[in-house]
Amino acid sequence: MTDVQEFRITLTVDDFDAAVRLYRDALGLPEVADWSSDQGRVLLLDAGRATLELFDEAQAAMVDDLEVGRRVSAKVRFALQVPDADAAAASLVDAGATAVADPVLTPWGDRNARVAAPDGMQLTLFALGDG
Repeated sequence: MTDVQEFRITLTVDDFDAAVRLYRDALGLPEVADWSSDQGRVLLLDAGRATLELFDEAQAAMVDDLEVGRRVSAKVRFALQVPDADAAAASLVDAGATAVADPVLTPWGDRNARVAAPDGMQLTLFALGDG
């Protein structure tokens, strides 16, 4: 068994500045390190606790249908817990993301909002319900 110490996701983006505006500035992920050099730009952002959620195709289709009304996400979609999904989605749209659908209340009581980052990555912003 492996003792994993950190789950790190690396995104290669076409517009680095737009990604920084979205993830660091608008979403508020704290900057941990800047390892940029003459060979390339890199920022390490703290995204809080990480989990790996595995869906089969049926579950992915159900979540897309619930959040967007049709199957739209790729193999990878980020889901980020925030205090207020509507406000977070609006902030990201102001920073260059595109609203994929209006926010929804899920059957399990969470408030979910789906946006697409400028690089196309779909983000589900979710606020936990009361129960």
